[in-house]
This record gives sequence, C-alpha cells and structure tokens, in this order.
Amino acid sequence: MSLVLGIESSCDETAAALVASDRRILAHRLAGQEDAHGPYGGVVPEIAARAHVEAIPGLVEGTLAEAGIGLESVDAIAATAGPGLIGGVMVGLAAAKGLALAAGKPLVAVNHLEGHALSPTLTEPGLAFPYLLLLVSGGHCQLLFVEGLGRYRRLATTIDDAAGEAFDKTAKLLGLGFPGGPAVERAARSGEAAAVPLPRPLLGSPEPHFSFAGLKSAVLRAVESGRHSTADIAASFQRAVVECLVDRTARALERVPEARALVVAGGVAANAGVRSALMALAGARGLPFVAPPLWLCTDNAAMIAWAGVLRFDCGLTDPLDTPARARWPLDPGADRVRGAGVKA
Repeated sequence: MSLVLGIESSCDETAAALVASDRRILAHRLAGQEDAHGPYGGVVPEIAARAHVEAIPGLVEGTLAEAGIGLESVDAIAATAGPGLIGGVMVGLAAAKGLALAAGKPLVAVNHLEGHALSPTLTEPGLAFPYLLLLVSGGHCQLLFVEGLGRYRRLATTIDDAAGEAFDKTAKLLGLGFPGGPAVERAARSGEAAAVPLPRPLLGSPEPHFSFAGLKSAVLRAVESGRHSTADIAASFQRAVVECLVDRTARALERVPEARALVVAGGVAANAGVRSALMALAGARGLPFVAPPLWLCTDNAAMIAWAGVLRFDCGLTDPLDTPARARWPLDPGADRVRGAGVKA
C-alpha cells in the first residue's frame, strides 16, 4: 500500500492531504482566501500566490501531525503542476520539490484537471472506465471521455468563458460577493427562474461545445435595466446555465455510447441544480450518475494526492526540474475549436 502527500495551490485554495492507495484519506487541511479576495470580487493572482507561501508550511505540518506520521513514512510527494494561476502553481510545486529533495522521496507532478477527472474514483470504488466526464469549474468547462489513467479524449470545450467564471461575474454584477457560485445559488432559491428572458448559447447545436460570454452580457443588460430583482436574475441565470450544461452533455453522450457512467466534477458540480439535472439526464439514458462529495468538487489536495497515488503505483514519477504550467490540456491532440480562445 502506498501513501502520498498531495499539495494543491492552483488558484485561491491552499491545501494538503495524505491519501493511501486503499482510498483512505488520512488527513486533509485547507486554507481559503475569501477574505483576501472578497473586496475585489474575484481572485487577485499576486495576493493568491503570497497567501500560498504563507499557508503551505503549516498545512503540510498539520496534515502530517493529524495522520500521526512523519515525512519519512510517505512514499511520494504529489503537487499540482498546472494548469492554473502560474504564481500559485509555482509556489505549491516548489514546496513539493523541496520536500521531495529533503526526504529523498519521488515527485509526482499532477495535472489539476486530471485530479478533478479522477476524483470520483476516490469515493466510488465501483466506478468503472470508460465514463463521460463533465468537468465544470471557474477556469474550465469541458466534456471528456475518460478511458483510464492518462487516457482522456476531449469531446467539447468552451469557446469563450467557463461556467464557473460566468457564475462569478454574475455574482459581481448582482453585488452578491465572492465566491460567486454559492452566492448565486443562494440568491436563486428565492427567485423565479422564468422571470428574466436570457439566452441559451449553442443550445441544440450539433457540436457539444459551450459558450457563456453572451449569457454574461445578457445578465449585465438585465441588471442595468432595473426591471428585475436580484433573486429573479440569479434564478434565471442559473436555469440558463443548467439547461446549457444538460443539452451539451446529452449531445456528447450520443458520441460515446460505450460510456458506463455520467460523471461530473469541478467546483460547479457542487451546485444542487446542476447535480439534479445531470442525475435526471443520466437516469433517462439508463446510466449511473456519479458526483464527488461537495467538498471534493472544489479545489482540494485529496484529489491531487489520489491522482498521485494512481500515477505512483504505475511507476509514473517526475524529475525535480519539472516546470510549472499555466496551461496543460488533458488531451493535447484535440482539434482546436473554431472561435475558441487559449483556454480551449
């Protein structure tokens, strides 16, 4: 049985975790940065990187202490090596390299997206490959056919903005605070989802790609009109996003009839409306629906440690000069999407 220490620092969550190959999470520590970024209505990369520097030593020490072990008992050190805010990624990866060098342990450089993609298998031992994954977060919105460790075929991506980014921008426009996703979901509970006419970009199009820039612009116009309540705009926006996600996912499912399950991961997967609608879609297609526990949807070190376990057990380790990457696609051979920006 292998034991891996994982470090996550790709955005505004700093985390450390110890995970064993038998799926036991021995310890997990996380430090958020909501108070630091709240006044700006979004993540400020420089502030995030400094916060990671301050938080990582205590989190690693606390994680090891909680598990009651020393660094010498760990088999490998895993860390997010990208994609993400490059300053934060560099901080976490440098910390992992230092620990690996000092303790004489191998380094496992983990793709943050792979951490999300494999996170459902940490808590669902019965989840079998291949499965269709909707990876939906603040920085990414993709549909991936997951065939196994390191084997990912991208079926769709966003041609502009990610769904989570749209949630954050909508929260800022409505003055709901940061982080935006949970704030919009709370406001939507008391709103009427049919009150504000909002577009459903790419709904019904043959390619299963996503687009949310136009929806963000429509929300801005609705706010500026002064004709709608905050709750109604939030509820109408959330319904529009959910309908787009479900429609695009349904289109992707048609392309992979061999998929054994429908899986969702990433920060937006914590949204109850998204989970409920995808569960209904999976049920209608006769597929199991799998979503990680809410705490495992957002950025965390347990998923990084688990991906590290899987890679380490297959003999996949990395040299200490492995670079940090701002961008790191899971399917580098995927065709470039017409109209898409660099995030695709």
